[in-house]
Amino acid sequence: MIATESGRRRRTPRWRPVLWGTIAVLLLLPLVAMRFTDEVAWGVEDFAAAGALLVGAGAVFELAVRRTGKPAHRVMIAAVLVGLVLTVWAHAAVGVF
Repeated sequence: MIATESGRRRRTPRWRPVLWGTIAVLLLLPLVAMRFTDEVAWGVEDFAAAGALLVGAGAVFELAVRRTGKPAHRVMIAAVLVGLVLTVWAHAAVGVF
């Protein structure tokens, strides 16, 4: 539950746990992969950079959802954020640009 300005409580949106759970899983995948293969070798700085990128995108999405009312706008914002995250991630991984 979230308290509003009027003191009433409103329900937590259903997508919020999905968003932050997905971010947590994406950060855990390399950690699990490092246990099974030497091909994945992330250091603390890699996890920090990925965490900053994913949590930052999640926070921007949360702010955007609060400001927009139309579902179509939310979908467009989500698509743009996913595209930006993938572009930055690819550039950081292999230097695409």
